[in-house]
Amino acid sequence: MRIGIFGAGLIGCHVGGMLAAAGEDVVLVGRPAMAERIAHGLTVSRYDGLTREVGPDRFVFSTEAAALAERDMVFICVKGADTERAGMALAGVIGPKATVVSLQNGVSNAERLRRALPRHRVLAAMVPFNVSLVGSNRFHCGSEGTIIVEAGGPAAAIASRLTEAGMGALTSDRIEPVLWAKLLMNLNNGVNALSGLPLKAQLSGRDYRLALALCVAEALTVLKAAGIRPARIGKVWPPMIPFLLRLPDRLFAIAAAGMLKIDDEARSSMAEDLAAGRPPEIDFLNGEIVRLGQKTGVPTPVNARMVELVTAAFAAGALPRLSGSELLAALRG
Repeated sequence: MRIGIFGAGLIGCHVGGMLAAAGEDVVLVGRPAMAERIAHGLTVSRYDGLTREVGPDRFVFSTEAAALAERDMVFICVKGADTERAGMALAGVIGPKATVVSLQNGVSNAERLRRALPRHRVLAAMVPFNVSLVGSNRFHCGSEGTIIVEAGGPAAAIASRLTEAGMGALTSDRIEPVLWAKLLMNLNNGVNALSGLPLKAQLSGRDYRLALALCVAEALTVLKAAGIRPARIGKVWPPMIPFLLRLPDRLFAIAAAGMLKIDDEARSSMAEDLAAGRPPEIDFLNGEIVRLGQKTGVPTPVNARMVELVTAAFAAGALPRLSGSELLAALRG
């Protein structure tokens, strides 16, 4: 299977690097800055100690979509705001039999890709783990989780390749509830970015958890009104998440031990984006809840406020580093 990665950022380079290390035929397409960063190869590592060196002879890197012309399967790893542009860039390039898989945050990317690529099979997928850049060229997976690919066509073969490469993967014939469940988890991205803390430290602070609980509880109300039941993709049923987050620190540490199985320095992708001056994906996370609330007639002041806070932080060009009490007051206000 000739594999392509369109959007070779943190997730793209980790997934592509793991596949290349396993001997797969991989072409990465990304920005010139990334081409320079991994010109002499890259390293992929994981929270459990796994580390693999991937020499420059094990993959091809290009800044042009045309490099994906003969790929059998293309993973899309761009940010949500770039989904349409990715589809347009690939429309005249990849062959009609190529399968496209969205490895993106949010719930609407696959459908938007289908509109841009009507001749191709497009599959949604959910990536549960976060990846951070360590040093100049090491792409480190800081948390556990299984990739879930929408069933259909070559989905089983894709999941098998990912699993053989060291990334657990399954297929699901009900991918929408899975994507909504991941979105609930991703509502912490904004909280983490505004905290300025690593994920583990942020989740260990009760006021930050209370802020996240407000976002998740509001989202669950909206999903219920829309008739959407998010799937269980972790160790906790989605309706129990707000209760768990509101527990005192000591009880939370016991009840959510699995939730805290992340590297001490791991941060959310949104925190990485803001630190690098890249536009955050807030409109495709909390913003999705706001839009669904408008459709269902359910007010969403908490998630709307989170969108405002993160957007303002990006516009200011600096992270505000709000304390837990400051963020909680901002969302309640």
